[in-house]
Amino acid sequence: MTLSNRGLKMITLLADGHEEKIDGLVVPHGVPILGWERKPHGWCRGDACIPSFRAAAAETEEGVDLVRFAGLLGRQVVADPDEDVVAVGEPVAPTLGRAPEFGPLAGLRGTKVALVFWASWCGCRYDLPAWEALHRELGGYGFSVVSVSLDRDPQDAREWLADVTHPAVIDADGRIAELYNVINVPTVVWIDEEGRIARPQDTMTATDTFRSMNGLSSERATAALRRWVIDGDAGTALRELRAPTGDERLARLHGRLAAWLFRDDRGAAAERHLARAAELAPHDLAIRRGLMPLNGVDPFGEEYFKLRQELEDSGVAIYRPLSDWHEDTR
Repeated sequence: MTLSNRGLKMITLLADGHEEKIDGLVVPHGVPILGWERKPHGWCRGDACIPSFRAAAAETEEGVDLVRFAGLLGRQVVADPDEDVVAVGEPVAPTLGRAPEFGPLAGLRGTKVALVFWASWCGCRYDLPAWEALHRELGGYGFSVVSVSLDRDPQDAREWLADVTHPAVIDADGRIAELYNVINVPTVVWIDEEGRIARPQDTMTATDTFRSMNGLSSERATAALRRWVIDGDAGTALRELRAPTGDERLARLHGRLAAWLFRDDRGAAAERHLARAAELAPHDLAIRRGLMPLNGVDPFGEEYFKLRQELEDSGVAIYRPLSDWHEDTR
């Protein structure tokens, strides 16, 4: 169904890590859409182009249907017409064996990278000094840690980053978690010198602070990391990221809308999107636990342990270490 603009009311568009106001979901002819511009032969962004005959499916007399156009790009959309906000997801990577680029990662080609996802609402925040130590220890071998906080409120992460020298990013809108299909923390991804995935999403710790809860050996994890950095042995894990399902992708968009609405003091609307995200991806703790602080809920309190028990009773794994290095030694 073609969408129409509604009067003069502005809509907030959340896409590509940015927030902007647009006149409606039908974009007037001649206006760029999601970084793409209309050329005589089609819509183009850099060297990539969508031929005119394909783009015609999104074009109307009034303009270009944003939702249909995003679909041509392989990007999902969730719109909330009552709250005048719309979120556009990331495109599915053409190959899951390549590491999606963002921020500092683009400048680290030629370097092995451990992409460490963490959050202040996870005990893994206490591992940051150990990851920093590994960054310094192994830097001479052409290695870097890049840490990514999944905190929705950047201030919650900053105090934990005060003393780090490695590149650090705060993923407040969940875009990087979406690119790498991260559903809980800690999660670590290894990326080789050519920007390829050397090891996909893995639950790794750098200390044994919470070993009694997670059964993970930091000694085994860091030994595996050193073997890769020094000897080039990445283990026997598959060399591509775990692909997200369509429901997981939609859940992240609902989570993005929920975060934006919580920040704008629209709690009831935010909780609707949070509930929908939980229906679509009940196992995604990066959404369900990660949004607790914005909702005034203690992410270390009763609600979290209730959620954890719910998932464990359903047979859903909280931690997902790859089997070639991990051994349950609790």
